[in-house]
Amino acid sequence: MRMKRFWKQTDGLAAVEFAFVLPIMLSFFLGLIEVSQALSCRASVTDLAATGSDLIAQESSVTTADMSNVFNALAAMLFPFDASKAKITISSIVDNNTTTTGKVAWSCTYGGTARTANSVVTVPTGIIVPGGGGSVILSEVTYNYGSPISGYFVKNLTMTNIFYSKPRLVSQISLVACP
Repeated sequence: MRMKRFWKQTDGLAAVEFAFVLPIMLSFFLGLIEVSQALSCRASVTDLAATGSDLIAQESSVTTADMSNVFNALAAMLFPFDASKAKITISSIVDNNTTTTGKVAWSCTYGGTARTANSVVTVPTGIIVPGGGGSVILSEVTYNYGSPISGYFVKNLTMTNIFYSKPRLVSQISLVACP
């Protein structure tokens, strides 16, 4: 008789069900926040690459102050993410008389390693016309993304993006010096 009454009791049933569902719901909620933060960071990395090459491509020559201003602006674009985790390299790639390679005229970096002058860089076909004496501005961004909960679920993600822009005012942009 007592057992029959015990099994028919429904008091507290919602609390027990909630206790089972709560960890699953919290995991979904934290996962949603994590994915949205990662996607936001990925969009910022893409924007950095495009903006960096575009800002330099609008110049006819670049000074140390110009490069510092561009790198500072790009670092500010990363907010609220940590700009110290970013590696941004902007290089001028000039015609190498082949359809798939160019030569580094100059390269400046923020938090990374600049490309070596006169080194050969593979570029997509059609970016630089062989024998035309032209150039292209190459912007490379690498960001090591990590969130406060990434240590528990997912390790750091490395996000990269490359963007090419043709100079607008001259065929090759000169550089005074890197910052």
